[in-house]
Amino acid sequence: MRLQVRLFAVLRERAGADSVEIELDDGATAADAIAALAPVADGMPFRLAVNREYADGDAPIASADELAAIPPVSGGAPKAGERVIRARVTPDSLDLGGLTRAVGDPGAGAIVSFQGVTREVGSLTYEAYAEMAEPRIEAILRDCAERYDLLGAAAEHRVGDVPLGEPSVIVAVSAAHRGEAFAGAREAIDRIKAEAPIWKKEVADGGEHWVEGALP
Repeated sequence: MRLQVRLFAVLRERAGADSVEIELDDGATAADAIAALAPVADGMPFRLAVNREYADGDAPIASADELAAIPPVSGGAPKAGERVIRARVTPDSLDLGGLTRAVGDPGAGAIVSFQGVTREVGSLTYEAYAEMAEPRIEAILRDCAERYDLLGAAAEHRVGDVPLGEPSVIVAVSAAHRGEAFAGAREAIDRIKAEAPIWKKEVADGGEHWVEGALP
């Protein structure tokens, strides 16, 4: 069976294409797909995503599956009584005030917000596997909300060019007490940076390069 594998960031640039085609036998696993992608990766570590979820080596592969090679990485109003969970990946400028208002709740004694901004270089360029990144960020926020009893949790990540001093990622959470709010916000941003398939390129007068990261 022939499958298209989506490529991102440095893998996309190495291949000179947004995707590559691989051929696998019926009954193949993720490990087989990873092996078939070895020439494209050329020694770079990556994880395989199958249908927008990270896959272990023994995960089965079917001809209709959506595959993506993930190199190291550097989203409506709720019903009454539901906590706000919102994750979004967008090319637009980010609004921390709007995100903070979104997680407001009558029971909140604390709202903690965070914004990561471009520093030291002229701009950063972000690339994302958006169809997977938004659900992954939402899942992270739900985990944090359950663990720290948050009343609301929201995050947005910008893609494209982000000029010096502007935010590339924002997070806001609300809770009854400040301890839970601080802890929930900290875990949310740490996990977004570690798990969401989003890549960062530094752009300066001396050139540009992808920022090294770790596999999700």
